[in-house]
Amino acid sequence: MFLPIADLLPHSIGPYLAMMILGFVLGTGGHLYKSKTVVAIGIGLIFLATLLLPLAVIATEDEPPSNPSIYAPGTR
Repeated sequence: MFLPIADLLPHSIGPYLAMMILGFVLGTGGHLYKSKTVVAIGIGLIFLATLLLPLAVIATEDEPPSNPSIYAPGTR
């Protein structure tokens, strides 16, 4: 009945890159026109893109890696 949030997130990198580029464009335009609101929106879009991309990748994996390579500090 309830959809998991992972199903709502896009499974490709394209939308996240587009959101990040739009954030940089808005941030740059906001600095040019000295608009703190537009700069804040641009920074927010960049943050959301970089936060949601790893979450989407982790949430949409079918299963975690079977043999993770985790070493104790100083044992490599």
